[in-house]
Order: sequence, then C-alpha cells, then structure tokens
Amino acid sequence: MMSQFARLDFSELLAQYPVGDGFTKWLATLTRGRLDELREERFRRLMDHAWTVPFYAERWRAAGVSPGDIACLDDIGALPTFDKSDIVEFYERSSFRTAIASGSATHPALILHTTSGTTGTPQPLVFSPLTREISNSFVARLYLWHGLRADDTVQSLYGHGMVNGGHHIREAVLHFTDSLFLSAGSGAETRSTRQIDLMRQFSTTVLVGFCDYIKHLAEVAREQGFEPGVDLPIRLIFGHLGTEGHGPVETAWPGATAVDWYGVGDTGMIAAEGPERRGLHIWEDAHHVEVLDSSTGQACTVNEPGDVVCTSLYKLDAFPMIRFNTHDVSHFLPDDATLQAYPLRRIAGFLGRSDNMVKLRGINFYPHAVASLITNIGDLNGEYVCIVERHGDRDELHVVVEANGAADPSIVSQQLERSIREQFSVSVNVEIVSPRATAHLTELGQRQKPIRLVDRRPSPS
Repeated sequence: MMSQFARLDFSELLAQYPVGDGFTKWLATLTRGRLDELREERFRRLMDHAWTVPFYAERWRAAGVSPGDIACLDDIGALPTFDKSDIVEFYERSSFRTAIASGSATHPALILHTTSGTTGTPQPLVFSPLTREISNSFVARLYLWHGLRADDTVQSLYGHGMVNGGHHIREAVLHFTDSLFLSAGSGAETRSTRQIDLMRQFSTTVLVGFCDYIKHLAEVAREQGFEPGVDLPIRLIFGHLGTEGHGPVETAWPGATAVDWYGVGDTGMIAAEGPERRGLHIWEDAHHVEVLDSSTGQACTVNEPGDVVCTSLYKLDAFPMIRFNTHDVSHFLPDDATLQAYPLRRIAGFLGRSDNMVKLRGINFYPHAVASLITNIGDLNGEYVCIVERHGDRDELHVVVEANGAADPSIVSQQLERSIREQFSVSVNVEIVSPRATAHLTELGQRQKPIRLVDRRPSPS
C-alpha cells in the first residue's frame, strides 16, 4: 500500500504555497485584494471541516455558535479562543484518536510530535502528511528568500525526541532545498565542543536554532581557540532573536546575517523577516493573526502589545488550529510605504509571554524584555535570569545578570536598575555575577529554550 506521503503532489503544493523563485514571483504580482480572496476561500474550507472535529464542535456549541454563523474572517471574533491547556484537557478525557477524529469518510495518516513542555505538560502536535509538508515549506520559504544555496551546510541546533522542532527543520531543508544538512540537535544531545567540531569538519555556513544557544556556541568556540567569523565563517543565522534584536548574535558571529522568525509547534512558521529585516511578515496565505489584550480579549491596535492568536488557514485536515492563543506577546507594526512590494501585514518579533508576566506595583513586566536593555551595557555578556518572590503582600523581582568582570559591578548594576526603571517604571534589584553563574538556573545548553523566569512565590492555597 502506497503511503499518503508518497501520494503527495508536490507540484500542486508548491503552486499553492510557493517557495524560492516561485515565492518572489508570487509576491511581485500579489495584490491585497487577491490575497484577501485567497484567505477567505481557505477560511471557508477550514470552517466546513472544523465542525466535524469534536474539539471544536463541542466548544463552539457551548459558546452558542451554530454552523453557518461564521461566514468570513470578519466574523471570527464570535468564536472562543483556546490555548494548550484546553487541548491537553480534551485529550485527557478523550482517547487520542477520538479527540482528533472527524466525521469525514477518510482519515489522513498522522504525524505526531509534542511541545517541549517548557511551560507545563507537553502538548501533542498533530499534522497530516499534506499539512506537515506545507508547514515544512514555510521554513524553506524563509531560508531561500534570504539566499540559502545548494553549497551551504546548515547545522541545526533544535532538539529531537518527541519534540517537534528538530524534525520539522530537518524535513524542511531536506525536502525543499539542496543544502547539506547537519542534524546536530541541542546541547543536551550533542555537547557544545562537538558542535564546534562539526562546524569545522563539514564547513558549516548556516546556523539555525535558538539564539541564546547560538551565542553560547561562539563562546565555546573561542575557548577552544577558534575565532567565529574567521575559523568558523558562518554567513547566515536563522533564529528567534527576541527583544535584543540582531546585534548580539551578529557580534558573537562576525560576518553573519541574523534573521528573525516566529512560530509555534501547533501552527508552524507564522511570520518572518524579509530581506529588509524591518519586522516580521506574516505568511498570510497560510495564517490569520490577531493580537488580543491578555486581560480583556479585545483586539489590540497597531503598536499595542498583546497575545498572538493564530488561525492556520492551511490545516484543512487532521487537527485544525482556529483562534489558538499562543500567549506569546507581540504587536502589529504600522504600514510602511517603502515595503509596498510586500503586501503582507507585519508584527514585531517575540516580546515575551503573557503567562510569564509579573505584575509589579500595578505594572506588567515581561522578563524577556530585560534582554534588550542588557545589550546596551558593554560589560554584560547577555545571560540573565529573573527571580520573583513574595515579600509581605507584594511581589519583588530580582534580576541576576552575568558580566565579564571588566567594569565595577556596583556601577553596572546601578546602570541596569536605572534602565529598567526608566523603561518600565518599576524598581528591581540587580545582582551581577560571573560568566556561567546563571547556567544552573537557566539550564542553558541543556534545553532548547533557556529559563528566564524563576517563580519562587508560594503556590496559591
């Protein structure tokens, strides 16, 4: 029996979701009107299917929504949002296959991975062969848009096991590009010194992964006597840059161009920087993105931060994603007349997580925001962790930051405390420590995403 992967029509897939030259040609002729028509068509098909999926039918009927009530994307606000806790709860009271089953006569084969469990119980991630390959194409779309070549060696630092990331990136590069691929994995799978050996042995030119670890590898290389940018000539880095932007990772790897992108395991890549690197273009042919106030659920205006809520227009079988609240914080960017060649809405990159937000004296504070301030203070190496504790009837934040030791720690701590106070209108205590002293808390090199918030407040009774 021929598998569903073997029966896929890749020519049709690439016609619908172009990559490489096909993507740039598509962009060159794309109008906002044509894009909106395409999005509405895919959304109608998505809704028709979603009503056959128990997870959605149950939730929507409980919210008073009936089939036919949601006719277009403008109506989507009538549907309730959900997050990973809702998916995990539904799976716990339903058998896995019952949970994702639909009323259609045919059922796709399933590709199953999970999230890393960074913010709780690992969540199942489900794709069909078709939607898996479409999702893979979004990664290749970004890489090729920025000039990935057949003579490049791509070294992936994403983890494997049940976690989606490493497998997803490997499939994208192998199925949609001609580059040589090194599936090195995270520091927990391939020790950091061995990562450097691989770079030298196979002449790595492109690094992909989480930028905290990519910056760490530059330090490891120097400790081994190799100079990044000279002995290890990396030219492209694709990663999640966070609030600190391009500067720190490009400083760590001289000569490399860093490119930011955003996505979650449930949806695949949602948005990515173009060659101009001014905000992240949403793959609007595949996703409908909302930014909602984390407290009220109301739509945020341009430049107003809120939770990224995503509807994946391409997931037309297996488990659809409709109004999935990532709890990642970002905001829409205003239209830019100089970017009219790209009629795609843009968002800022990852700014933090609303479920990691700490309220200090009435001010919302996101631990990831510390990263952007650290880059402006020369002696700091970029590593930090925030510790929140309860003192009396209020929360206090203690920020532990690594420094190289070339400056007076008291002056550096005062400088960062002042920057945080001026930027966020909150007062925190900053402690300066030596390099690697936060590693036991952040678990840098042991996990895909370093821990940036340690919550030591007592659990609610």
